[in-house]
Amino acid sequence: QLQLVQSGGGLVQPGGSLRLSCTALGSISTASSNYPMGWYRQIPGEQRELVGTITAIGSPNYGESVKGRFTISRGNVKNTVYLQMNSLKPEDTAVYYCYCMGHWGQGTQVTVSS
Repeated sequence: QLQLVQSGGGLVQPGGSLRLSCTALGSISTASSNYPMGWYRQIPGEQRELVGTITAIGSPNYGESVKGRFTISRGNVKNTVYLQMNSLKPEDTAVYYCYCMGHWGQGTQVTVSS
């Protein structure tokens, strides 16, 4: 069994920064270090959008709307993934979800507003 536990998020002004983290827990959590992990986001009424992914060996890939502003990384313990969000814009406001091995995190609200 795998559970993805997210932390971070909240309210920030435009131009600010936030960091999200996601840790895989459960009986198969160690296996997650061998799989890609990713971040997606969703605005109510819209489809879930790719933010970015990172391979097991640490190669990132980003959605077009966040390139150059967001950075995905894996922790020294590879079952953790981080999302560093800089230069945040109001249009980044969404619920952010961590993803790995067919499982989703609980979701974290990020609100960018003055």
